[in-house]
Amino acid sequence: MAQTWYRFHICIDFTAKMLYDSAMEPIPYFVSWFIVQLIHHHKKGEVFMDYAKIASEVIRLVGGKENIRSVAHCATRLRLQLRNNDLRDESALSDVEGVKGVFLTQSQFQIIFGAGTVNLVCDEVQKQLGIQSEATENEAEEKKGNLLQRLVKMLSDIFVPIIPAIVAGGLLMGINNILTSNLIHGQSIIALYPQWAGLATAINLFAAAPFTFLPVLIGFSAAKKFGGNPYLGAAMGMIMVHPDLMSAYQIGVGTPPVWDIFGLHISAIGYQGTVLPVLAVSWIIANIEKRLHKVTPSWLDNLTTPLISILVTSFLTFIVVGPVLREAGNLLAAGITWVYNSLGFIGGALFGLVYAPITLTGMHHSFIAIETQLIADSVHTGGSFIFATASMNNVAQGAAVLAVLMMTKNEKIKSICSASGISALLGITEPAMFGVTLKLKYPFYAAIIGSAVGSAYLAGTKTLAQAMGAAGLPGFISMKPDHYLYFAIGLVLSMGVSFILTVVFWKKFNMGAMEGEGTTPAKSSQTVASASTATAVTSAATETVESSANANTDDEVLFAPMAGEILPISESADEAFAAKMLGDGIAINPSEGTIYAPCDGSVSLLFPTKHAIGITTTKGTDLLIHAGIDTVKMEGDGFEVFVKQGDNVRKGDKLLKVDLEKVRTAGYNPQTMMILPQASADVTLEVHASANADQTCKAMTIKH
Repeated sequence: MAQTWYRFHICIDFTAKMLYDSAMEPIPYFVSWFIVQLIHHHKKGEVFMDYAKIASEVIRLVGGKENIRSVAHCATRLRLQLRNNDLRDESALSDVEGVKGVFLTQSQFQIIFGAGTVNLVCDEVQKQLGIQSEATENEAEEKKGNLLQRLVKMLSDIFVPIIPAIVAGGLLMGINNILTSNLIHGQSIIALYPQWAGLATAINLFAAAPFTFLPVLIGFSAAKKFGGNPYLGAAMGMIMVHPDLMSAYQIGVGTPPVWDIFGLHISAIGYQGTVLPVLAVSWIIANIEKRLHKVTPSWLDNLTTPLISILVTSFLTFIVVGPVLREAGNLLAAGITWVYNSLGFIGGALFGLVYAPITLTGMHHSFIAIETQLIADSVHTGGSFIFATASMNNVAQGAAVLAVLMMTKNEKIKSICSASGISALLGITEPAMFGVTLKLKYPFYAAIIGSAVGSAYLAGTKTLAQAMGAAGLPGFISMKPDHYLYFAIGLVLSMGVSFILTVVFWKKFNMGAMEGEGTTPAKSSQTVASASTATAVTSAATETVESSANANTDDEVLFAPMAGEILPISESADEAFAAKMLGDGIAINPSEGTIYAPCDGSVSLLFPTKHAIGITTTKGTDLLIHAGIDTVKMEGDGFEVFVKQGDNVRKGDKLLKVDLEKVRTAGYNPQTMMILPQASADVTLEVHASANADQTCKAMTIKH
């Protein structure tokens, strides 16, 4: 086997050498080397993951097979419709191999795997569930959300499956442009090396096909979405781009043929590169088909339903629907382009600023329809500004993540940043946004500002894309050749602003103390540890003091247990504490590591790992002081205790000391919480927030 592999390797290298010598260019050799390396890595198993195991873990952690209503995926996310969302375990899912983030949006639970992995995981999940495709959602699920949300979801469901074909065509178009554009001293590559001309011609044909026959792709996907036969939708797409029709790209150049049908003159014009007409046509044929199925006898259904559906829809297409919506699509593209061009850099800045928030909602998928129309009608529109803006946004997110990578000491965040940052620069931002920037907030702000700056510059210079592709650093291949320099400057501006602002925000807002936010998902192990701690406090207090129902009803003033910034518990970096799952209270970003007794009372609990201590006040109120986030994993290292369980303490007595630097070095957030694990319903809490408190300052008042 090894000898066979060696001979194959030598053969490839020899072939590449011949190509290299004949073409005098290194591209063929590089391509062959890349193929060899890819095969070699596959052979060693370096790029393989156990997708069967991942799928079984996902199924188990979302509540089992019976809890899964449907399964689908987009470019980066596994999308699940669950019968009961409360059965999912987000913490455990976050630790599954390949998972870069999890979140719930509306009724859909999404797991981020990243491009190239999600489709393989989805296939395996569907296989283990015994389904071949996304299960049909019930009508109640389909009708959730407002009209805009349903429209966005519809467009997303239609266009996401065909994105690979459009992207492939766009990138091939970019390669053809590189070969044919006058980039080398006013000459093209094929002019300098005529032996490349045949390759350029072939690539141009490959690139044009997905756009020429775009209605076929959309027809198939849209008819399926609308509940019709996808092959009838594809057939309508074929009819709309039949070679006997005058091409849509020749409108205004030649005289179209006309069908004379009983005195009715119908222009025989194709719909190459259009979007709106084929969407409407797909909806029409799907609804005609469904209604015919209901009224046609079963023995006649297979014969007459397809015939009538195609015939009626075809005439409607060329007589009414097609011409009207073709003009509407042209007006839409022209209008959007006019607005963008008229507002100049201001319009570019606004679009760049909101692009990332729009991406979070999923509404960016609706841009595909508009962008496709802009590119298909590039003779009039000049190209797509949407792709250019998306590229600015993606590299800005990537730069922000790389800045976090440089600044953070948290090893888990570093590992997430290294992968998601590069991914964002190459065009996939979900892992970066959901895994890093959104969780830390300020890098997200820096990224959208960077995107706005870069997009403003591109709008001011009227930089446009001529094809779709990977929106990011590889985006050069999709841009107009004479816009390469502008695009490069835009990339530098977006990345530079985003990177610098992230570093500035990191230092200004002491983001090093918030690093735990990037490592502690909802329902994390921290939640479990903290919950058990809170339970233990309550249990211990029950054994040592009277019930709080019999306690004095006077207000209780609690002082700051340590020096630092006092915040409401809702602003805690730990999502479990912030949600008040463990009780109400305060969070402290400490400036010093010594923790003092906030009041008179007794030590009702001392956790074995020394990171948490329970206090029962003289009035019977149970307190929990929790030093750091996830610090239970340090197992007492860096913590020094000055009291023992059962000791009586006075306000200001030393309880324990935390080595803040050791906590940060270990990759954890030293933020400390003081909460009431089990306060009665008639108890209210007043928080005395402070930017620079010490143990002499009031922290909160308990009002009984």
